[in-house]
Amino acid sequence: MSLPPFHLAFPVDDLEAARAFYGGVMGCAEGRSSAEWVDFDFHGHQIVAHLAPGKAGDRASNHVDGHGVPVPHFGLVLSMEAWEALAARLKAAGVAFVIEPTIRFKGEVGEQATMFLRDPSGNALEFKAFADPAQLFAR
Repeated sequence: MSLPPFHLAFPVDDLEAARAFYGGVMGCAEGRSSAEWVDFDFHGHQIVAHLAPGKAGDRASNHVDGHGVPVPHFGLVLSMEAWEALAARLKAAGVAFVIEPTIRFKGEVGEQATMFLRDPSGNALEFKAFADPAQLFAR
C-alpha cells in the first residue's frame, strides 16, 4: 500500500528544544524553517513545529486497555522491526515514557505494540506496530 504523506502542524514552547528532540533524539531530518517554525521529515511525512508558547501539552486522557492515553496525540504505525528499533533508541536516549513500550490487547483482535512519550513541550506521541499489519483496522 502506498500512502500520500500527511502534514501536521503542532505547537511548541521552544524551537531549539524541538530541534534537539525531533532532529536529535527522533532522528528526523530538518527541512525549511524560520524564526517561528521548523519542518521535519517524520518517516516521510511533514510535521511542523510552530512556536506557540503555552499552547502545547495535555488536554485530557482516555482509558485504553488499562492505561491513561493522552489526548490529543499523534504518531505513526511502524513495522515491528522499526518499532523495536525506535523503542531501543528512545530508551538509550533516556526518554521518559508516558506508557512504556508494551503489547496492548494481547491475544485479541488488533493486538499491537505501543508506546507513548512527550516532546519537550508536552505534546504526546504514540508509536505502534502490529505483528499482522492487516489488523490495523480489525474489529
